[in-house]
Amino acid sequence: MSTKIKSPKESFTIMNELVLPNDTNTLNNLMGGRLLHWMDIAAAISAQKHCNRIVVTASVDNVSFKQPIKLGDVITIEAKVTRAFNTSVEVRLDVWAENIPSGSRVKSNEAYYTFVAVDQSGRTIPVPELKPETTEETELFEGALRRRQLRLILGGKMKANDAKELKALFFED
Repeated sequence: MSTKIKSPKESFTIMNELVLPNDTNTLNNLMGGRLLHWMDIAAAISAQKHCNRIVVTASVDNVSFKQPIKLGDVITIEAKVTRAFNTSVEVRLDVWAENIPSGSRVKSNEAYYTFVAVDQSGRTIPVPELKPETTEETELFEGALRRRQLRLILGGKMKANDAKELKALFFED
């Protein structure tokens, strides 16, 4: 495995989808599950660009829907790796809904997905390091450790007392 250090822009992915009747509920709004499916694909592409390996979804953070996405809207999903750990990467997604006839474009969702890199046998393998280049990338990179600890606690894989970075937000030494 290459020990190449990568920048977030190398994993940047843009995916577009047109909301068609089969994608909507009885109110002509995009079904949440369909959007989550598209987000998973965009995030996986981004993670694979970073890892140059097969990746599998490990977790999806809280996804809240700010407003309905309508039939005929064009969805733009932007995905970028925010941090690489040993065998996993965190990917941030921003989702935009655009009504082309009216010219309106609004941010509808954001989320973090975590992927684990695996070899052909399904065993986890190390991933390249990530080096942020911009102020925003650095902030996302630094916050990723806290988000990871929260995911591990909620998933029962870490005790709250062991989450040093999270505890530092609430308690001073």
